[in-house]
Amino acid sequence: MVKNILITGGAGYIGSHVTEVLLKKNKKVYLLDNLSTGYRKLINKKAKFFKLDILETKKVKKIIDKYKIDSIIHLAANLIISEGQKKPQKYYKNNVLGTKKLLESCKKSSVKNFIFSSSAAIYKEGQYKVSENSIIKPKSVYGKTKIKAENLIINFAKRNKINYGILRYFNIAGASPSGKIGLINKKSDNLFKNLSSENIKKRPKLMIYGNDYKTKDGSCVRDFIHVYDIAEIHYLILEKINKLKISKVLNCGYNKGNSVLDVANEFKRQSLRKVEIVYSKRRTNDLVKIIASNNRLIRFINWIPKFNNLGKIVKSCINWEIKLIKS
Repeated sequence: MVKNILITGGAGYIGSHVTEVLLKKNKKVYLLDNLSTGYRKLINKKAKFFKLDILETKKVKKIIDKYKIDSIIHLAANLIISEGQKKPQKYYKNNVLGTKKLLESCKKSSVKNFIFSSSAAIYKEGQYKVSENSIIKPKSVYGKTKIKAENLIINFAKRNKINYGILRYFNIAGASPSGKIGLINKKSDNLFKNLSSENIKKRPKLMIYGNDYKTKDGSCVRDFIHVYDIAEIHYLILEKINKLKISKVLNCGYNKGNSVLDVANEFKRQSLRKVEIVYSKRRTNDLVKIIASNNRLIRFINWIPKFNNLGKIVKSCINWEIKLIKS
């Protein structure tokens, strides 16, 4: 039975939502974050928090041993694609070396399960609906660091008899239905964050990058998945790999696409103000269209998503943004 769980990047967007789900399941949760991109505001008071970098192997090892950690959910990473292109060394250090150091902390320990946050950015461009067996050829530095980290985990697990769950996220959006947590980082390239923060201004202008893609409306198409569904997936997969003593690589998405213009129009529909949609040139390394084949995920955990609705995702983003302004 899974009891003691360490979450790296626990003060971040996804980490805070995973924490909320695990605490509801009566798990003991320990959070590790260096707060370079995380926020104290997102740290759940019911979890034990350590301000620490995953590169500090000896200190992380002490925490694992002292609290008899049986499972690690590794979310700590740099993840802004445009930044990764400009600062590749930073991304390789934190995403690849950081993962290697964290795995070293797990040697000869109580850790039996390791969940890793990978990304759809590892897949080759031009494959519109991708399965876990689709061609891997990342375009961005960020995607390249994720596949390198995946391989480190797979090789480590074979040698050390650890169960792993590698979760290839598609585009995460939304905020917790509790209203207590959501995405704070203003430097994020998260589409929903950018649109929701702009949407509450007096004269909102919703920016779309590129209107000349070969899609139904000229904008990029993505498989957007609500962050709370992602958080619950972590819990379900962790319990399953622990019970069956197996490892899995799984796409995490809804198996459907919405265009960026679809999203902007939904924000416009829900706005109380007159909204203008404006276009800019394409961004480097943006994929045209990518959608998850999630058949393997559904079969493995009998998954039924709870927030598979664009309107619900947008509404949760707007509500969270309003709360941030008031707080």
